[in-house]
Amino acid sequence: MQRQFRTVTAAFGVLVLLGAAGCGDGDSGGGKGGKLDMGIAVANISLNFAHEMVLGAESAADHAKNVDFQAVGPPNTDGPAEVQLFQNLTATAKDGIVLENLDPPIFTRPAAQAVDKGIPVVALDTSPTDGSKVGFYVGNDNYALGELMAKEALKRLGDDPEGEVAIGVPNPGTPVLDSRAKGIKDTFVKEAPNVRIVGPFQTYSDPGQNYSAWSAQVNAHPDALAFLGVGDADSYNLAKIKKQKNGKWLTAGFDVDPKTLEAVKDGSNFVAIDPQHFLKGYLSTAILIDSVRDNDGKLPDGWFLSPGGVVDSSDIDEIIARQKSPEAAYDWYKPTIDKLLGDQDAQLRPLKDAR
Repeated sequence: MQRQFRTVTAAFGVLVLLGAAGCGDGDSGGGKGGKLDMGIAVANISLNFAHEMVLGAESAADHAKNVDFQAVGPPNTDGPAEVQLFQNLTATAKDGIVLENLDPPIFTRPAAQAVDKGIPVVALDTSPTDGSKVGFYVGNDNYALGELMAKEALKRLGDDPEGEVAIGVPNPGTPVLDSRAKGIKDTFVKEAPNVRIVGPFQTYSDPGQNYSAWSAQVNAHPDALAFLGVGDADSYNLAKIKKQKNGKWLTAGFDVDPKTLEAVKDGSNFVAIDPQHFLKGYLSTAILIDSVRDNDGKLPDGWFLSPGGVVDSSDIDEIIARQKSPEAAYDWYKPTIDKLLGDQDAQLRPLKDAR
């Protein structure tokens, strides 16, 4: 699912990416069908997880029509740089913003300032902090996705496994990632008491740093049963290391970067856990647009639970086909999109329960 973005600004060492979705004449903001100026801010525009959220958001804006939509994000994970981009975005995307980030505390004040300006803000993928004045969040049950990864590993480790399982987290302190790691650890503690969990270790978002971090852990724990990461680069770097060392341990991570899908296809990784980022980007933006056009900008309250799933040998070809283009992704997700948007109350949970 590749798309070329045009770089229009290179300030603070970050990229500002423009995606015009459904541009056209019309009144600014408000009423049904009126032209809207909106956008999305993401933590790292270079990594697959954020790229897919952007593509999903742009697809929703395109289908809604008459929306000028801008996507911004730093080329590397850099919270302060994203804060600056988000603040710049509030000057142009006055009808609504979707905000994904990996450092919620530093976005508390900027998000609250945007809300005070009358800009509807939807939190995406990372739940908002209490003081942010953001009350609507679209995201996975990340603890459950961690449980899912652990259960898939246990299926392949046989009865009553004994040994070490290493867990890696790119950005410790990020609730989304910590919840995944906790789900993995708790499941092993409950279902495989003879397995010793080591970590979670910091593995970093940057692919180069991530590779070095995992190489160090593999060298430190050569007899481990499995190495499990909860981030994007974890998946393909673990597969790379396993191939280089002819490792017999299990490896897996999250997300569906093309290199990760290749690793599942060739059997290097036993699964990839798919948080379905395109879907989340689509849902958050579609609900934002509908709320502005149909409900005077009043968003729902709470956590809108978005699903995830397992990618393994049984469906890898289907997922590879889904990832060929935004259009293919939309076609694959459309039944789920229609179902979830058609009964939004069924997906709402208290914001305090987000994990």
